[in-house]
Amino acid sequence: MPSNNPMESTHLLVFIYRNLKTLIAVGFLAAVAASGVSLMLDEYYESTVVMFATSQHSLGEQFFEETKKNDLLAYGETEDAERLLQILNSHRIRNRIIEKYDLYTHYNIDPSEPGAKTDMALTYGSNVSANLTRFGSIRVQVLDTDPELARDMANDMAFLVDSVANSMRNERANEAYKLALGALAQTSEQIAQAEDSLASLHALGIYDFETQVEGLTAQYGMAVASGRSAAANTLKKDLERLGTLANGYNNLSAYLEAAYEQQSLLKKRVELMRVDAETQLSSSFIVDYASAADKKAKPVRWLIVVMTSVVAVGAAFLAMLAWDTLQRAQNAS
Repeated sequence: MPSNNPMESTHLLVFIYRNLKTLIAVGFLAAVAASGVSLMLDEYYESTVVMFATSQHSLGEQFFEETKKNDLLAYGETEDAERLLQILNSHRIRNRIIEKYDLYTHYNIDPSEPGAKTDMALTYGSNVSANLTRFGSIRVQVLDTDPELARDMANDMAFLVDSVANSMRNERANEAYKLALGALAQTSEQIAQAEDSLASLHALGIYDFETQVEGLTAQYGMAVASGRSAAANTLKKDLERLGTLANGYNNLSAYLEAAYEQQSLLKKRVELMRVDAETQLSSSFIVDYASAADKKAKPVRWLIVVMTSVVAVGAAFLAMLAWDTLQRAQNAS
């Protein structure tokens, strides 16, 4: 028994042939309408900056540490690129760009209107982007109706990321610098107190405990051997006096020896932290700076026309096919 399915190949070809003029007319009208609309769209120009993140390591370490674990000239790892990307997409960068280029006025957004910040964030996000590439670099892209403005915004983002990254790094290093200064001041004060105590012992005639004990012991032995009892008694009292001061002298000497080493280490740490707190280092290697585009990036008008025509023809075809199927079903019943 022959099939009445409208989707049969023969029926479908006949249906298309019968409605071909209508479909062509729909496609033509859609193309004309799409062309008119696309001509009304603003033309956007794209500027791009490509950069690699640098390794974020201590500069002071390069000067004051004998063993250098990291190379400041090396390209950063994926983690460094992700951190730099986070800064590029941060509110700090966005707010500075918005303020510098007066983007509320440029994008025709009234800052006093409710939801203005949300509108600005959406508009900014649709025109400005920063992403990782498959090569491990970071690409900053800016779209704008003004090619020179797009160029300047993209380049400024590359410059601002250094400023923000350095500010964050210096703030943290400055805190460590203040802590190191405090520790150095405390150690120096304790050393001064110990030196004062040792000076008091020096005033009592204690200069080199071990040498003095050896000398007095030898003299005491010679006095006893020669029968000089008065001299022996005097030397014995001197030895006893040294014995009462020995513990304090030894403790102070041992403490100062360790304290001087600690003070030397802290001085090096203070200088290391000071360098990190005051130095401005680039956080990226710029591969390509942005330039003003001489050709629009969007809209792609031919693509808009083609896609609109295809969608219009497809929608018209499905609508007519559905109507034809409905009519055939009614006639069959």
